[in-house]
Amino acid sequence: MEPSSMERKLFYQVLTRKITVLIVVISFLPLMVTTGTLFYRFNLTYSEKIQAHISELVQRHSQDIDTFLLEKLGNIRCLAHQLETTQQTTKVFLQNHLELLKKEYRDVFTDLGLVNKNGIQFAYEGPFKLENANYIDAQWFKKAINRPFYISDVFAGLRGHPHFIIAVKIQSKGFDYILRSTINFTAFNSLVENIHIGKTGIAFIINSEGELQTQTNVGLKQSIIASMVDRNCYKNNETVFAKKKDALGNKYLCVTSMLKNIDWVMVFRQDLNDAFRDLWKIQLLTLVIFLLGCIVILFVSFTLPRSIVKLISQADTKSEAMNKQVVESGKLATIGELAAGIAHEINNPVAIMVEEAGWIEDLLEEEDLKQCENLDEFTRALKQINTQGKRCKEITHKLLSFARKTDSTVKDVQINDAIKEMVTLTGHMARYNNVIIETNFSEGIPYIQISSTELQQVILNLINNAIDAMEKTGGTIIIKTKISTIEKNHLVVSIEDNGPGIPKDNLDRIFDPFFTTKAVGKGTGLGLSICYGIIQKMGGKLDVHSQVGIGTKFRIWIPFQKDYIENKENESESKNKGELT
Repeated sequence: MEPSSMERKLFYQVLTRKITVLIVVISFLPLMVTTGTLFYRFNLTYSEKIQAHISELVQRHSQDIDTFLLEKLGNIRCLAHQLETTQQTTKVFLQNHLELLKKEYRDVFTDLGLVNKNGIQFAYEGPFKLENANYIDAQWFKKAINRPFYISDVFAGLRGHPHFIIAVKIQSKGFDYILRSTINFTAFNSLVENIHIGKTGIAFIINSEGELQTQTNVGLKQSIIASMVDRNCYKNNETVFAKKKDALGNKYLCVTSMLKNIDWVMVFRQDLNDAFRDLWKIQLLTLVIFLLGCIVILFVSFTLPRSIVKLISQADTKSEAMNKQVVESGKLATIGELAAGIAHEINNPVAIMVEEAGWIEDLLEEEDLKQCENLDEFTRALKQINTQGKRCKEITHKLLSFARKTDSTVKDVQINDAIKEMVTLTGHMARYNNVIIETNFSEGIPYIQISSTELQQVILNLINNAIDAMEKTGGTIIIKTKISTIEKNHLVVSIEDNGPGIPKDNLDRIFDPFFTTKAVGKGTGLGLSICYGIIQKMGGKLDVHSQVGIGTKFRIWIPFQKDYIENKENESESKNKGELT
């Protein structure tokens, strides 16, 4: 490989890398900054939204529990005031009001009872046999006897089932009594569990000692439950949102809220994966889109520069070929001028030779050389000199004529005559390559208005191409002219050879600029492209039919105006009649 080609290849490689890096930097930097910013802001906003939603839900649920307990406490306190003034017996009073409570609240209130200061329940109404039950050692009694009202923790008690008590202190006739009612644990527990978020979100209540006050479907150890609550966080009765980790390393959300009317804490627990599932789905989708965008950017970064550099390389190649063509055209122009000068210089001595041969012939006629044995040979030689001299003069005249025809002036041209000149001009090269040029010109081909120089350039190029194709094997070129029977008002010039033919893959490209199958330095690839452009400018068309191993046929379709031809024929007839008269 030549050094210049190596340098150019290295330049294109460096250019490709620079364009690739530039595209990657310009594309990735804004993409990463934008995606990262949006990702961070969306994650922060969504997390805050989830936190606010769960916190608000837990706080609202805590308020519902507070309202429930306050309402039930109010009911018992109202009964206590009525009991102080009632004329009914204690038994009848408890029975009537328990029925009213059940009718109003269904199974929320289980029973009613009156307990004296000694802890003996002397009056009772309910489904259990708890008359004369002794609560002197019960924790709830010890706390309730010294308070206006009291709501106990959940405990099993004498009946062996979890429940809690609402107790109100009554002072009547100098004695202290406690009006107590058992709250149905099932109803209360269903109220607490009536909060569901996701698959793992559960709510429960614990007391000041960290003991569970409701039932849960998830088995939680007492130590885990106690660790969920930090008592120092509830100075202002605020809802606390925290992310924690259990002993197994599983992360979860813990939202707690202090109840107002009892020393209980509402706790909501949910696995972190469950709470942020939608967020992580969106994050995953964002990541997939980001990766796809990165793949597209990388694909474009590695393909686009190659395409751009390829186009630049092709443009450089075309520019270089064009420059070579300009140089070649300059050389051809110089050679043409030189050939014209040489032809002119040769024409003068050839003319002198012909004149001298004529003068010698005249001298021979004047001298009495009839008895000379070589008189016939002298005469034959002089005629041969005269003939060959005229032939040389005719060749140099045609060469000069073709070299000087550089304009594209439109005028009346007889196609057959124009083609004959090109056949004569290329005859020597054809014979040198063992190529025979045959012509088949139709009679009556009319004159048409075109540029004869441009037409001869096309014919000459097609003939030269056919000769070049058959330079190794020889062959025949057949040139025909006729009036087309397919295309109305068109003349057809066909140039057909029996050379090697053109491969099918190249047929669609032979009229492209700079496309050539000739060896390097022998063809520029512009000949057929120029011919195609010339014929199109004339309003005609140039097509080709070829088969490998059989030959190639070019057809030139040139339009003519029928009215113009008829006018020319009429002028010619009028001129002939005038000469006859």
